[in-house]
Amino acid sequence: MQLGQRVALINGQIVVPNAIVEDRVMLIDHGKIVAIIDRDTIGSDTHSIDVGGRLITPGLIDIHTHGALGHTFNEPTREAFETICAANARHGVTSLCAAIAPAPLPDLIQCFEFIRSWQRSGKTGSHVLGAYLESPYTNSAQKGALDPRYLRLPDDGSVDDLLDYHDVLRVFMLAPELPGAIELIDKINRAGIVPAAGHSSAYDTHIRAAMEHGLRHVTHIWSAMSSVVREGPWRKPGVLEAALVFDDLTVEMIADNKHLPPTLMKLAYKCIGPDRLCAVSDATSGAGLPEGSRFVMGGMEYEVADGVGMMFDRSAFAGSTTLLNQMILILIDVVGIPLVEAIRMVTLTPACAVGVADRKGSLETGKDADIVIWNDDFTPWRVMLGGYDTALNAPSAGDP
Repeated sequence: MQLGQRVALINGQIVVPNAIVEDRVMLIDHGKIVAIIDRDTIGSDTHSIDVGGRLITPGLIDIHTHGALGHTFNEPTREAFETICAANARHGVTSLCAAIAPAPLPDLIQCFEFIRSWQRSGKTGSHVLGAYLESPYTNSAQKGALDPRYLRLPDDGSVDDLLDYHDVLRVFMLAPELPGAIELIDKINRAGIVPAAGHSSAYDTHIRAAMEHGLRHVTHIWSAMSSVVREGPWRKPGVLEAALVFDDLTVEMIADNKHLPPTLMKLAYKCIGPDRLCAVSDATSGAGLPEGSRFVMGGMEYEVADGVGMMFDRSAFAGSTTLLNQMILILIDVVGIPLVEAIRMVTLTPACAVGVADRKGSLETGKDADIVIWNDDFTPWRVMLGGYDTALNAPSAGDP
C-alpha cells in the first residue's frame, strides 16, 4: 500500500465514540479519514483491505509513558526514542506524550531540545505529541519512586528556563500546595501547556484555587496523592477526592491491575466516567523486560517484580511494565467497562485531555488516519499511521 493511496477498510466493526458500526466501510485518502460509507459506493480507484470482521479503532493515545525495553525518554538519544516509539507503535499506540522524570535542570533542557528536534525530523513509530513533565516541583512527602535529589520549589526561580520550551511541553505536572505553585500554574496555562496536579499533598481547596488559574488534569489517580485527613474534628479532602468530584478535571488511571485493585478502578470509573477518565500506561524502561530485570528511570534504579516496576525496598511502585493495549481487556473484563467506553478511554478522552482531539482520537471525517485493526486479544493485526502501514506490525523478540 502506497502513501497517499485511497484505501477502504471493509468487513470490519468500526468503533466510533459512542457505538460500533457494522456493514459499513472506512474510506482513507492522503492520510485522512474521508468517510464511513456503504460498500457499494467505494469506487474502482480504491484499494480495499478486508479486515476479516475485526475491530477497527482509532490509534491508542498514551499521554503518560516513560519508556520501554530498557530505555526512557529521559535519554535524549535516537536509539532510546526509536526503541520506545517503535515498541508502542507495534502495540497500537500511534501517539504518545514522552514522560520525563525529575532530573537536574540541564538534563531536562537537553531532553526538551531533543524532543523538539525529534518532532521536526527524526520520527519513527508513534507520534510524539510533546513532553509530559513529571516535574521537580512536587511534594517530597508524595515522591513515590521519584528521585528526591531533584525535587525543587516552584518559587526558586528555575521554572522560566523550562517554560522556554513551551512548544515542546504538552503536560506540566506539579504539586499545587507548594510555595509559588499558583503563580506557576498561571504561567503554564498562559504558555498553552496543560497544568496537572500530581505527587501532591494538596487539600481540595488547593485544587479548587489552582483550577481558577488553569489547572485541569490529575496525574495517576491514587498514586502519590493525598486523600482525606482529619485536623481536629474537621475532615479535609485531598487530591483524590477532588479528582473524583470536580467535573472540570480530566483524570488518568494506571490500569495495569497492579497499581490499583479492581474495586478502586471501578470506583474511579463510576465517579469520573469515560469522558473525563483516561487510562495511561505510566510504562517505564522495565516494560518488555523479564521478571527480575533492573531498570533505570531518572537517577534511580528499580526492579521488575510481580509484573510491575518496584522500588528495591518494596516501599512503592516504580511505574508499570504494561503497555496501553494490554490494559484494554483489564478495563473490559476486570473493571466491567463497555467496550466502546473502554476504547474511548484510551483514544478520544486522552486526546481531549492534551488538546489534540481536533485531529486525533476518533474515527471521524477529516481526522488523521491513525488506525488500529485488532485481534480478539487486543494484539494489533494491522497498525496504520497517517493512513499507511507502519512497517512495524510484526512484533520483535523481547517486545512487551
